[in-house]
Order: sequence, then C-alpha cells, then structure tokens
Amino acid sequence: MEISPVEIPSYFLCPISLEIMRDPVILSTGMTYDRSSIERWIFSEKHQTCPATNQPITDPDLITPNHTLRRLIQAWCVTHASDGIERFPTPKPPINKSQIISLLEDAKKPHNTVISLRKLRGLILEGERNKRLVEECVEVMDYLVSLIKNYTLEDKINEGHLWSEEDVLESASSIATTTPCEEALNLLHSLKLSDKGLIRVLERNEGFMDILTAIMAKSNYQSRVYAVFLVKSLVQVMSPTRMILVRSELIQEIVRVVKDQVSSKAVKTALQVLCRLGPWGRNRVKVVEAGAVQLIIDMLLDERDKKACELMLFALEQLCRCAEGRSQFILHDAGIALVSKKIFRVSHNATESSVRILNLVAKYLATPVVLQEMVQLGVVAKLFMVLQMDCSTKAKEKAKEILSLHCRVWRASPCLSPQLKAYYPS
Repeated sequence: MEISPVEIPSYFLCPISLEIMRDPVILSTGMTYDRSSIERWIFSEKHQTCPATNQPITDPDLITPNHTLRRLIQAWCVTHASDGIERFPTPKPPINKSQIISLLEDAKKPHNTVISLRKLRGLILEGERNKRLVEECVEVMDYLVSLIKNYTLEDKINEGHLWSEEDVLESASSIATTTPCEEALNLLHSLKLSDKGLIRVLERNEGFMDILTAIMAKSNYQSRVYAVFLVKSLVQVMSPTRMILVRSELIQEIVRVVKDQVSSKAVKTALQVLCRLGPWGRNRVKVVEAGAVQLIIDMLLDERDKKACELMLFALEQLCRCAEGRSQFILHDAGIALVSKKIFRVSHNATESSVRILNLVAKYLATPVVLQEMVQLGVVAKLFMVLQMDCSTKAKEKAKEILSLHCRVWRASPCLSPQLKAYYPS
C-alpha cells in the first residue's frame, strides 16, 4: 500500500502492527486486532494475554470476525482511492478440519497429489490458525511422511545406489516438475511445526532421520535444503539418547550440505545442526571424520558474512574440544593464523570463540613448533590486546590463561617485543 498524506482513523489500525487492518477480529477480551497479527501473537509467539489490556485470553480459538469494522475500512479505502489508498479484498474465512480432510482425500488420488498439496500449502500460508489446524490433523502429518518414505523407497529400488555430486547437479537443472516428495518436504517446512508436532513425527515414524539422510544424499538441491531445515527442527526436540545414537551417515550429509554451499541459509542451518549434535556421544569425532574442520577453515578464508563467521568459529571451537578436532586444526597451514586474524574483526562472539580455540590448542597441543608459530604469527601480541581492549570477561580470562601457561617460553623468545614483555601478566 502506498504512503498517503491522508490521516488514517486510529481505530482502523491494528494495535500490534500499527497498520490498517485487512481482517479485523475481536478477542475474548473485547479488543480488535488484525487476524494475522493476533494469530501470530497467540499461536506462534505463545502469548496468553491480550497485548493491549494484558488480560488473560481465556479461549484462543474464540476469535470473532469484526465485519462491521472491516466494511467501514473498505468503504474508507474506496472513498480515498484518489489519494493512493488501495482497497483490499474481503478476506477468506478460516479453514476447518473438514476442508483439510477433503484436500487430503484429493491428494491421495495420484493425478491430484501435487496440486492438492500446493493448495494445502497456500492455505497454511494464509495464517497461523490454519497452520495449527493442519499440524493437529494427524492424518495429514502421517500422509506427508508416507509420501517422503514411499518416494525414498522407490528411488532405492529404481536406482540401487546413491547419487554422485555430478548426478545431483544434473538433477537440479533437469527436473521440470515437482514430485510429491518435494511438495511434502516443502509443506512440512512451511508448517514450522511446534515442538509437540516435531516430537510426534519422531515418535510415530521410527527411522525418519534415515529417510532425510537419504534425501540429502541423492536428491536435488531444493529437496536437500528442505531436508536440512527439517533435520534442524527435529534435532532441537530430540532427547539426549536419540542424539547420541545419530548415525555417521546423517552427519556426513550435513557436512556435505556445508561443502556444496547449497545456499547461505542452508549452510548456516547445517552448521547449527552440527553444533547441536556435537556435544553428545562421539558426534564430535564423527563430524571431524567427515572433514568438517578442514572445510570450515577453508570457508572462513573468504567468508564475509558476520553471522556465518560466528557460526563457523563456534562450530570450530566445538570440534577443537576433542583431540581429533585439534589435530585436524593444527594440520591446516592457515588454522592458527586465520583464527587469530578473526579476533576483533567480526564481533564480540567471534572474538570469544577465536580465543577459546587458541586456548584449547595452547593447552593440549603446545609443542615447541606450535608455540613458536603463535609468536611469529602475532598470536601472542593479539592475546595481549584482548587483555587491554573492550572484550568479554570470559575472553580475557582465556587469553590470560594462555599467556600464563607458556610465560617461560614466550618471555624468553626474541620474537616478542620488550614492550609486550613488560605487559606480561604475573
């Protein structure tokens, strides 16, 4: 809607979005809001009180359309059309479960599957209430998972092997139509399932993570993106026992998503998954064995995005907490220099992760060669700067610990300037 100099009546504005209401609805507290705003407030953000009055919302489902106000707003828009005010159409009524079941029945007809799934996706994108209704419909969730399972099984029978990277690239450019599996993945991603819904998927579908692993191994790039988004959501609600039992194949495919740089969002999501899984069982070792340490260092060399740098450094820190990770870090020629360079250049979080990585290396891999390299590359000088600059307390503590740990070696080094030696912590 274009900006207009016309003064908009205050009661036409949603108290949450402060924009003209397109679908005004009345809460049980008597206040009126735009449907999309209040549904997001209640169902997505999980608030239980009225945003304007702070009164408890006794029945979240009791949202009544304010037809009178909507007609007034539409009439006002028509009156001020010459001022650039656009009249919006009458909103569609919210869907009910019978409509969802009807679409589900249509989707079960082979020639209607993709079209019906797209219609269902269009409905859930209309509002949070629609999303919640679809998520609570167990029949729909089971059907979507079954489409993914069946498609995966058929591919295994037809192909008998996992696709190579060249196959994936060729597939991504040649597929002209969307498959039911891809639509199901897209729909599950669009639903943004609640924790309760995600747990239900895991409990009712043993081996679902293996299916997502297979999709990431042999599907086109779009399906891999949806699959890694789903993996992230599922991992967030997994019990410690489930995370300990995660297969190496899943971790390998997550690392491959990072390596292939499918999309910037997919890479960040994959890194978050690795960080989430890392602390449990032997998962850190599995991630290292998948080549993640060398890969992350290589990517950090050219990475300019702040959020991506923070995630990569945090992931690298997690991997350096195991002996295998530290060994791989040292083997990379640019490891120490790169991490030191990131101090002060990205963010406070990146600086803290970088100092922690150096701390782990200095504690457990402090060979004469490594210590000499840290002096020559200016790492020791950077650590002194950490003590003097505006860094977090934790970063300063870790920097001081490194300097104190190897004070005898570095104080005697001719590579360390007298000015720095004078600032050496006691």
